[in-house]
Amino acid sequence: MPRPLLLLAIAIVAAIVAWLGTALMRRIALRFNIADHPNERRINTRPVPRAGGLSIAVTFAVIGAAIVVLAPILHLPAGNGSARLKDAGVEALLLGTLIAGVIGFVDDRYDLRARWQILGQLLISLIPIAFGLRILFVSNPFGSGVLLFPDAVALGVTIFWTLGMQNSMNFIDGLDGLSGGISLIAAVTLGLIALPTSPLLAALCFTLAGALAGFLRHNVHPASIYMGTSGILAVAYALAVLAILGTAKVAAALLILGVPIIDAFFVILGRLLAGRSPYTPDKSHIHRRLLDSGFSHRSAVLVLYGITALLSVGALLLTESATLYAFAGLLVVLGVVAIYLSRKVAGSEG
Repeated sequence: MPRPLLLLAIAIVAAIVAWLGTALMRRIALRFNIADHPNERRINTRPVPRAGGLSIAVTFAVIGAAIVVLAPILHLPAGNGSARLKDAGVEALLLGTLIAGVIGFVDDRYDLRARWQILGQLLISLIPIAFGLRILFVSNPFGSGVLLFPDAVALGVTIFWTLGMQNSMNFIDGLDGLSGGISLIAAVTLGLIALPTSPLLAALCFTLAGALAGFLRHNVHPASIYMGTSGILAVAYALAVLAILGTAKVAAALLILGVPIIDAFFVILGRLLAGRSPYTPDKSHIHRRLLDSGFSHRSAVLVLYGITALLSVGALLLTESATLYAFAGLLVVLGVVAIYLSRKVAGSEG
């Protein structure tokens, strides 16, 4: 079977399994009242089950493990570009995603306090370290070559990257289908970047994309189930580790996921400047600004999908150094857009 068709088949199988698994999770969530109830800061006007993202984590881990075992038969080599995938990389990716999903499910079930949520995120951020994974270098934006990190710096950067990805995906998860769709686009793009040098890693990216697609069948507006903390933590972790393992590197992932990452940056900065905790809920997220400025639920989601798709094309075409410049430019542009939307909303309210 031609490799593109094989990747498509893998994604379809993962989508079917996740679709069925999400339906099962919905029944479980309803049975145990694991739901988001309406309040002043939520979009939903009725209780909606959550923890659907656990099906994504389980689907990705199980099918991913099967692909790794069958890789020689399927002619999916790890490739020279993903040497760490041959060592403990697979275990860090698949087992870590499953652990992240389970930790998130505990929060979905028991509505943990913020300090326990933060502790869970920190524990998840240590999983790549435990398996020996590090972000050892980044492309040099000021010249040729790369910038190598000392061991202590590499350790800190890896933790910061994984922790930051979790918070970015958590903050952007405010509209039906938004975080799942952005993650799906990112997974496909990372897979396309990895395909020439590591078909096995590409297959794992498409497995994640398929699992997200199956879940989204239940999550598009109006959603019948939410991803929940289980899905946010699992998907964020998977994307973070895929970027570490793959030829895409962190630079490309920064650009592809520029919308949630930069949104989290401005939200946290704004809360700190206002003297509030970074985790204090408010309506400063970019998707809330779009709604307040007149966009419909679906339109706001599609706008952010479109931006992510354009950034993904850029990540496919640009060099690593150029992606860093593009990310810096996006930071400025989204900052200007956020200011404009804030003033527009303030003007309409005045």
